Amino acid sequence: MKRTPPRTDLRDPAVRPGGAAADAYAVAAAGLLVLAAALVGTYLQNRYGTLRVGWPPLVGGWMPHAGPGTPAALAVAVAVVAYGPSLTVRLPWRPLLLAVWGGALAWTWSLALVDGWQRGVAGRLTTRHEYLQVIDRFQDVPETLRDFHAHILIGAPDNWPAHVAGHPPGATLTFVLLDRIGLGGGAWAGAFVVTAGTTAAVAVLVTVRRLAGEDLARRAAPFLVLAPAAVWTGTSADGWFAAVAAWALALLALAVTGRRPAWTGLGAGLLFGVTVYLSYGLTLVAVIAAAVLLLGARRLRPLPYVAAGFLVVPAVFTALGFDWWEAYRLLVTRYHQGAGGVRPYGYWVWANLACTVLVVGPATVAGLRRGGGVLLGAARAALLRGPAPRLALLAGSALLALLIADLSGMSKAETERIWLPFALWLLPACSFLPGPRGWLAGQAALALLLNHLVLTGW
Repeated sequence: MKRTPPRTDLRDPAVRPGGAAADAYAVAAAGLLVLAAALVGTYLQNRYGTLRVGWPPLVGGWMPHAGPGTPAALAVAVAVVAYGPSLTVRLPWRPLLLAVWGGALAWTWSLALVDGWQRGVAGRLTTRHEYLQVIDRFQDVPETLRDFHAHILIGAPDNWPAHVAGHPPGATLTFVLLDRIGLGGGAWAGAFVVTAGTTAAVAVLVTVRRLAGEDLARRAAPFLVLAPAAVWTGTSADGWFAAVAAWALALLALAVTGRRPAWTGLGAGLLFGVTVYLSYGLTLVAVIAAAVLLLGARRLRPLPYVAAGFLVVPAVFTALGFDWWEAYRLLVTRYHQGAGGVRPYGYWVWANLACTVLVVGPATVAGLRRGGGVLLGAARAALLRGPAPRLALLAGSALLALLIADLSGMSKAETERIWLPFALWLLPACSFLPGPRGWLAGQAALALLLNHLVLTGW
């Protein structure tokens, strides 16, 4: 007999701190933050030119436009708002996961195609800063990895483009591998990023279900489909990085909750290893991983398997001649040689948060407010037992990782794409919200406005 999962009562004061008025205040405050970032940023950029972005606080430019993806994006938005909440209740779990991935694919593809095929998909990863510019330099992969450090700094012979220098070589090797199997060029690279990146929504749902219960996971599902973050998931390689990190965390959640701990633990470790060789900043995924371990009833049996899996990737890259720590040291110098050394920390340390508001949307702001209330209102003894506090702790860990990245000074601008791996884990907080259709409509409206009014840089 199939067990019906327990439902979370949003009328419970432990789940529903404050109310609609408090939600409105939180969203209004977030809106004022975005407005301040836009006004102050425009002034600073026009007067000093130090922000190095075209439409503060986002990388992009004001360009109202429509494209072949516009009708599809509108149709997907209407369909998810109208039918998403009811379908998440009725569908069995596995079909729901497929539906979420399908919905996220449709939403992300349609938003990307608002900019047209070439500008929105095929040309995104072929610009002078991007990975596809250097595919031919990886003919001999071991030799290139041994020599990788010598081309990181500006002024070095044949120095790498910005994104290649700014990431471990695993990022570029993704597209080298695609090229080697016959999927070379910008079109295949763009299609891969969209297809792989949208699986992150499924990984987040799997994790939330294991750690906080199926009811809250189902409530979060339509918000993971209709996320404003899709504007950047479909236009940057960071969508791919976010998916790898998300699946690492999902497998870790499965391992610590007793689902084939050896195999899922080993898989989690392998993906964590891949993650830190895709982006240096994704070492902060360890903050979310710590929350997963805590919520997994502190079961430590899978940890040796996780550690064994994790060590494989660094061992391979080190054996091939790539030194992660030396490359990171050189990257810090490269960062300050370029725009990172010019962009003012005093502006970006708070304007980055305005970028995050645009990535996660007003519903997530309200959901995080409620999640904070859940954590403050939960008794210490019950903090790890109730579904709502457990979900709030998971989302809070992602927020903490994001804040650490912000304070580091290594994330000045471009965080609308760089922080995707953390921002996705804030979205499940929307499951605390009653009346999901109105909030979903707000999420969709924000994404559509951004995509149609601003030509994003990624």
